[in-house]
Amino acid sequence: MKITDEKLLRIALITSLIGIIGLIVFTPSIEVKKVGIDEISRAMIDEKVCVHGVITDIAQSSSKTSYFLTINDGNGQIPLIIFEKQVAEIQSRNLDIDDFKNRKVEVTGTITEYNSELELILSSGDSLRIIN
Repeated sequence: MKITDEKLLRIALITSLIGIIGLIVFTPSIEVKKVGIDEISRAMIDEKVCVHGVITDIAQSSSKTSYFLTINDGNGQIPLIIFEKQVAEIQSRNLDIDDFKNRKVEVTGTITEYNSELELILSSGDSLRIIN
């Protein structure tokens, strides 16, 4: 059996379609791990996690483009970094960063390390939500 360019193209197309269908089917079932702040460790760097807690402190960067929030869940606390793009996304929802102070929130973000301290980088503007 001789493989022609046409057969190879069909095989590639079918394989691509199967892959795309697989992504569509399985992507909704991928969940972010929910953790307590005290469970976060250096072994989790670059992992996407979800935490619940209260925003206890809000500070703005010297350039006034980013924010540094502190999240406390009663067992630990971690800094949450919100960059300019996410700030704009939050403001597009008619919210101000200061609206989150002393409120219970759900945050989805990526664990990183900066100056030997673990921190959480907000994934997107809708990854920070006030909960009751």
